[in-house]
Amino acid sequence: MKRRALVTGAGGAIGATLVQRLVEKGYAVRALLHSAQTSAGLPESVEIIYGDITDCGLVTEAVRGMDVVFHLAAKLHIENPPAELAHEYVRVNVNGTRCIVEAASAANIHRLIFFSTINIYGASTPNQMVCEDSPLNPDSLYAETKAKAEEIVRTLPASVVLRAAAVYGPSMKGNFLRLVGVIRRGWPVLVGDGLNRRTLIHVDDLCRAAILAAEHPLAAGRTFNVTDGSAHTLREVINAISDALGQPHSKFRLPGFAVRAGAGVIEQSFGVVGKRAPINRATIDKLTEDMAVSGKRIQEQLGFQPNSNLIDGWRETIRVIDSTS
Repeated sequence: MKRRALVTGAGGAIGATLVQRLVEKGYAVRALLHSAQTSAGLPESVEIIYGDITDCGLVTEAVRGMDVVFHLAAKLHIENPPAELAHEYVRVNVNGTRCIVEAASAANIHRLIFFSTINIYGASTPNQMVCEDSPLNPDSLYAETKAKAEEIVRTLPASVVLRAAAVYGPSMKGNFLRLVGVIRRGWPVLVGDGLNRRTLIHVDDLCRAAILAAEHPLAAGRTFNVTDGSAHTLREVINAISDALGQPHSKFRLPGFAVRAGAGVIEQSFGVVGKRAPINRATIDKLTEDMAVSGKRIQEQLGFQPNSNLIDGWRETIRVIDSTS
């Protein structure tokens, strides 16, 4: 019999890729989507259920009969979210996860894979490499609610927590997509000395790690960082994107304090007219912070090996973006 898998948040960039990989591996997949607008591109064999992740009755029906649940549905990170969104982050990321865990427990599923984030560690310090045992220091509503959701997930012995590094790939959104656009236009983007470290994972490798965690007998009850195995400097990331775009490496370096001050002026100007600024101080802080996280545990204990390094991963990402645009 085919193994049966439920994927929540299946319409997102990661979820849609995971669904495709599961189908390719022979899984019978059921997708829980928030709306019909997010179902485009899913394989025809996928069973689709529409509804809210906090509707516990609906979630119970979605989980029924499944062997594995991959829980990705979440209110995602945005820069400087307004205070009124705090309730929505708790409702979706915490209460929605509680619905999933209760339903998975009642259905006695084989494995629950929960997608968390390395953002729950907060920024690392120079020369520090963060691991799964490092203290948590979530610095955003998104990270705080993911940390709370992890606590709920761990009450289920059959669960696995995956703390994903910054995810990139053809369907990426947010800061990476903006960064690619800026580099493509030939604008200088290196803020500061570019030596602050970043930890990344290609979306295909993250999905491979999730399926491995669902199938490996030693994964249950564990927490794993999922990275490409390295901590890259911001300069290395920008140069890899430039190479993939066929652009020369930027020789200009913008002073961090000046860029942050300029972003503050833009932020205040847009605030006067009641609009969100295209760039703000929080964006600059994220770009220049140090985030170095070790992915050794999943490699050593489950045998996970990423397929994409920084150069090849960005080359493939840009190739697919350009071929479909």
